[in-house]
Amino acid sequence: MFTDIAALDIVLRGTLLALVGLAWVVICVRVIGLRAFSKMTSFDFVTTIAIGSLLAGCVQATTWSGVAQALIAVSALLGIQYGVSRTRARRDDFEGLIGNTPTLLMRDGEFQEASLLRTRTSRSDVIAKLREANVLDLREVRAVVLESTGDISVLHGESLNDILLEGVRTGP
Repeated sequence: MFTDIAALDIVLRGTLLALVGLAWVVICVRVIGLRAFSKMTSFDFVTTIAIGSLLAGCVQATTWSGVAQALIAVSALLGIQYGVSRTRARRDDFEGLIGNTPTLLMRDGEFQEASLLRTRTSRSDVIAKLREANVLDLREVRAVVLESTGDISVLHGESLNDILLEGVRTGP
């Protein structure tokens, strides 16, 4: 306890633990790099959510051992995420285990119905993304891709370089 006044003790403890937890996460990210909080894969996304949960646990801890355990877990998760991302970059077979495959939802203005069904993506979701991308004519749409992160990319214009569809699943 910092003080005998319960309300003040809660405020001081919460503030101190928030500063300690946040500082630790910043230090870890500085060591590991900004990729730590990317959302390139579902694994990265889950890691980010887990770190947020651990940080919340750190701030709510009632003992210093609870704080230390949360900070160690943050370090371990970021270390695992770092190792996984390095392995993904070096081994294509490992990427298939960890990441999702981007999927073609629309090609040359035509919806890929089988892909929509398989990915449980509605036409209205795709149409909303087309509006966000300022598409005025479906004939301008070269490709719509459901990315491995869950984002939807809209590629439109006069032509499309095939390298932009490299690694994208095109069939059922």
